[in-house]
Amino acid sequence: MTGRIHSFQSLGTLDGPGVRFVVFLQGCNLRCGCCHNPDTWTLEGALTFSAQEVLEKALRYRSYFGEEGGITVSGGEPLLQAGFVKELFSLCREKGVNTCLDTSGSLWNEEISALLPLCDRVLLDIKYTREEDYLSHVGCSMETPLAFLRRLNGQNIPTTLRQVIIPGKNDTEENIRLLRRLWRETPCVDQVELLPFRKLCQVKYDNLGIPFPFAHVPEPTKAQMTELESLINA
Repeated sequence: MTGRIHSFQSLGTLDGPGVRFVVFLQGCNLRCGCCHNPDTWTLEGALTFSAQEVLEKALRYRSYFGEEGGITVSGGEPLLQAGFVKELFSLCREKGVNTCLDTSGSLWNEEISALLPLCDRVLLDIKYTREEDYLSHVGCSMETPLAFLRRLNGQNIPTTLRQVIIPGKNDTEENIRLLRRLWRETPCVDQVELLPFRKLCQVKYDNLGIPFPFAHVPEPTKAQMTELESLINA
């Protein structure tokens, strides 16, 4: 089985525990207003690799993984190629390589169900805590990732909740309180990461000739992020 790959990052430190080999898959079913990678939306221009070829690339950096590192599959949306990720993670298990899935949790089918037991950790994006924001700025119902989270919890898969903080959209105390409650009420979640909204992706939108929906939105300040991180950990 082959996968459509956008790019690789050899020594990632922001996509799961430890040092990781990150595989960015091509294709996404969502159109988030804050998306940093609009060049991953369509399948055009994708590189094609077998699961074995990807594993061999990752193993070149195994000496850097340490006790916590491994391979992370991100996107785009990796659940669109769940069969490929399942094959890759099966090979990783055979080699004792830690596996991490970075996903929006916006899809579900039998292939995804078969993939989850092979995930040592899942990074789940909970983009907002209000249904209207999901419908307006993401393109799916909030219930979809929440149902995905319930499945992760049912299988006791270690999970990190992630949220990009976007001023004027989800940088409120109410949002953080709801996110914190979701954390506390879901035993498989052992940490929450708040990520600052950034606009370095503007050049990608310009090159693609498409508007950046959140171009007018300011980036959060370091002080704002510190305050929200204090709230989430209270």
